[in-house]
Amino acid sequence: MKLYSFFNSSTSYRVRIALALKGLPYDHVAVNLRVGEQGKEDYRALSPVGIVPVLVDGDTSLTQSLAIIDYLDGRYPEARLIPDQPLLRARVLEIAQTIACEIHPITNIRVLKYLSVELGVNDDDKNAWYRHWVDEGLVAIEQLLARLPAGPFCAGDQPTLADCCLVPQVANAMRMGCDLTRFPRILAIYEHCIAQPAFIQAAPASQPDYIA
Repeated sequence: MKLYSFFNSSTSYRVRIALALKGLPYDHVAVNLRVGEQGKEDYRALSPVGIVPVLVDGDTSLTQSLAIIDYLDGRYPEARLIPDQPLLRARVLEIAQTIACEIHPITNIRVLKYLSVELGVNDDDKNAWYRHWVDEGLVAIEQLLARLPAGPFCAGDQPTLADCCLVPQVANAMRMGCDLTRFPRILAIYEHCIAQPAFIQAAPASQPDYIA
C-alpha cells in the first residue's frame, strides 16, 4: 500500500491512525500542501479534487479519509473501527461526520487561504472564523460523546473511527490557539489517545515529511 499524505493534514492523520491501529504497513508518499504539490497534474490524476490523502492498495486508488477507512475496515477488519452493532455504528459515525462534514470543510487550509488571498480577510478575522466554527462543532461533540459508552476512547474501551477523527481535530485546534477548557471529555479522550503507540506512530511529528 501507498499513502499520499501531508504531515500536518488532519485528513491524512485520520488515515494514518487507522492504518497504525490495524498494523498495516504502507509506503509514505509526501505531498507538500504548502508549496502546492496537490495541484500538479500527475497528482490530480490520483486525486481529482486535489486533496490528501490518497490510498493506493494494489490496483485500487481511493480519496476521502472516511471512505478510505471504511474500505480498510472491510478489507482488513482487525481491529474494526466502525462497529457492526447498528446503534453504536451510528453514534460513531455521528461523531466522525460532525468533524468531517461540519467542522473540517470550513476550516481547512483551502478555505483559510481563500479567505486571506481572494477575500482579503486579515489574520485576526481569519483566526476568529476558525475558532468560531471549531468551538461550535466541539460543543456539539462534547454532548454527543455523552450518548456513547463511558471509557477512555470515544465509544468505550476500544478506539473507533470517532477517535481517528477527533484526535487530529483537537490537535489542529490546539495548534490554532483554541480554548478547549470547556470540553473535559474531549480533552480526556485526546490525552489518552495520544499516549497510545498507534497514535504516536501516526502523529505529525513522527512523519518523514515533518516540518518543525
